[in-house]
Amino acid sequence: MTQRQRVVVIGGGYAGTMAANRLAQVGDFDVVVVNERDRFVERIRLHQWAAGSGEAAHDFATILAPGVRLVVDTATAIDAPQRQVHLASGEVLRYDYLVYALGSGAPDATIPGAVEYGHRLEDWESASGLREVLGVGPQSVAVVGGGLTGIETSAELAEQGHRVTLVTGGELGPSLSEKGRESTRETLRRIGVEVREQAGVAEIGPTSVHLDDGSEIAATVTVVTAGFAYPDLARRSGLAVDDAGRLRTDGALVSIDDARIVGTGDSATVAGVAIRNSCQAAIPLGAHAAATVRALAAGNPPKAVHLTFVGQCVSLGRHAATVQLSKFDDTPINRILTGGLGAKIKETICRSTVWGVRHPRLYRASTGAAPAGVVADAPARVAV
Repeated sequence: MTQRQRVVVIGGGYAGTMAANRLAQVGDFDVVVVNERDRFVERIRLHQWAAGSGEAAHDFATILAPGVRLVVDTATAIDAPQRQVHLASGEVLRYDYLVYALGSGAPDATIPGAVEYGHRLEDWESASGLREVLGVGPQSVAVVGGGLTGIETSAELAEQGHRVTLVTGGELGPSLSEKGRESTRETLRRIGVEVREQAGVAEIGPTSVHLDDGSEIAATVTVVTAGFAYPDLARRSGLAVDDAGRLRTDGALVSIDDARIVGTGDSATVAGVAIRNSCQAAIPLGAHAAATVRALAAGNPPKAVHLTFVGQCVSLGRHAATVQLSKFDDTPINRILTGGLGAKIKETICRSTVWGVRHPRLYRASTGAAPAGVVADAPARVAV
């Protein structure tokens, strides 16, 4: 009788949970998920949780497939030669294969005062802290960062009665088309968000944000959404990472250092390409990580990941959204859906992410052309 192999999945986000559930339903593996909290967090809804307009977490018992063991702990080191994961509690987990799916973390903290006075939205704890602060009543809020998280947060807070100024050092929504950007600006203005573009932040204080031009924005609460950071577990464990700290993998998501380690989601680069952080990428990447583990365990060469994108959805409160359509390589095109229809599409997609990780056998990723360079050196293309 063939001995069952153990797969340890570090990280219980979209990618890690999808990988774990896909592997568990095969029946050939004992699957362990290591996660810092006992709930599955919908990161794409954290702005709703912080604003008090929606929920953003589920008990893992309702998400993970039967048979998956959840270990609520923090991985502190990976001993690749010994195939072990060391945990903060002192427990050591042996593995036959490891899925590295830690996601992305805190935004840019290089702005003076960001750590002391800036609130964040990168995880459950930071969003819950912001929710507590905002719950005392209407606030003057400065949102630093004009990307999708900053836009969604600004709109959600304004709709809940806060006075919001969004400030960004560049233009609003740089990943959107000009048409999508202008429509988003107009909707933000309509719901009361003041947008300050091309306005660099010099310092964040306890009651104001100081700009490079010498002006300041009064704010009892400042939310910093600019940039991403990545866990340093792979780097500290001696594994090859890129300059940002993401695990370096080949086109099939296998670590370039160790064929027993598979990277997926935000915390990995694929054949030298850093794919846009999103659940749109993380869920199929998680599914493909499971396929790669299955191939490796069977002694077969894993197939290259093949991703396609269809667009970006930006919520603008509960009643409007910008749905930005794109080419398969994630380049935005000048076609958008907006208003109430956009909001319905956005909500449907948000719900589908949880449905997808809960029902991995039914999940199918879209097919088409891969982002440029992702599978340039890969032997085959595969839809996951």
